[in-house]
Amino acid sequence: MAGSRRLGRALGLYAVLSLLLPAAGIGGAAAQGFQTAAPHAILIDADSGTVLFEKAADEPFSPASMAKLMTTEIVFNEIRQGRLSMDSEFVISEDAWRRGGAGGGGSSMFAQLNSRIKLADLLRGLIVQSGNDAAIALAEGIAGSEENFGRMMTARAKEIGLSRSTFRNATGYSAPDQKVTARDLSKLAIHIIETYPDLYKMFAEREFTWNKIKQQNRNPLLTLDIGADGLKTGYLEESGYGLTGSAVQGGQRLVMVLSGLKTARDRASESRKLVEWGFRAFEPRQIFAAGETVSEASVYGGAKGGVALVAKKPIRLLVPRGSGEKVTARVVYRGPLMAPVEVGKPVARLRIMRGETQALDLPLFAAEAVETGSIPQRALDAAFEVGTGLFRRAFGKDGTKDADKASPSS
Repeated sequence: MAGSRRLGRALGLYAVLSLLLPAAGIGGAAAQGFQTAAPHAILIDADSGTVLFEKAADEPFSPASMAKLMTTEIVFNEIRQGRLSMDSEFVISEDAWRRGGAGGGGSSMFAQLNSRIKLADLLRGLIVQSGNDAAIALAEGIAGSEENFGRMMTARAKEIGLSRSTFRNATGYSAPDQKVTARDLSKLAIHIIETYPDLYKMFAEREFTWNKIKQQNRNPLLTLDIGADGLKTGYLEESGYGLTGSAVQGGQRLVMVLSGLKTARDRASESRKLVEWGFRAFEPRQIFAAGETVSEASVYGGAKGGVALVAKKPIRLLVPRGSGEKVTARVVYRGPLMAPVEVGKPVARLRIMRGETQALDLPLFAAEAVETGSIPQRALDAAFEVGTGLFRRAFGKDGTKDADKASPSS
């Protein structure tokens, strides 16, 4: 394992872990100098989850057609659950034809009024051609109305961890309450890639023809030799030009989100620069092996006073090439944990900071089961908790004078 560690246990709320990665030979300052004209941006290594770059990544904005990623996720999930198949047919209603068609002023697959279209074709109309008519038809067919589908989108977004996103329609048309963040869109992209690998391949298709009209995929990265294979562009006057994209080089996948650019040309050039910089400027370091103890959480009322915390897969961090940068980490849990504790239960999170950037935020799991302790053991824990409770009241909720302002995670 690279680097050195200092492990500590704070009373009750969190343990602190510091990492110092060894220098790789040359200074890393140049790698930190990337800038983008995009008001909102994020770049993530999909495998490790390392955030390589972010700019206003948690500030909300209108997603425009990038909202169709959430529409696509719901359709993919319906297929996975067996409620839809590629041969399922959807009717193009007057609303889908009129508001979502060419006359609506946005992108369209040019579906004909009252026609019945198989899901395989509607998905390509949605993904490749960014068809608003396809999006409305899918929403109506799945939820009865686009309004109902919008509620379904928001509920599903929360279910898969998009905590700061709210959806109102399937198309991405402007709506006051329809907001996303760059971080949430990156999470959604990685979720789609990892959960639906076979269906995800549609995002890489360069063109699709429907109603004798051939249209090119709007993703500008697909035409470049950088390993791009998805995902979705978006444009509204209020939010500017945006792109959620992904590319693979040498087995490494990067996912990026940009929004707020002034022109389509800016979107293409800024996206390319960000992806190429990500592949060039970073190298991986393994911090912990799968199953290796990261820290220990306190347990109240158990046969043991603590439980080891582990990750289910190796914890890797991408760092600027040649950097001797100090990396700090914190293990956060709501504690002490109450016995019994189940083996494999997610009970804490590992949050690693690289400078001002939170590079990783990963779940940690109980390495073993801790059964409820005997009456004498529980009595001793109770006495200890009374004492530490007084200590917290005197010095701050976490037992230190500089209390952590963030709410602990469970």
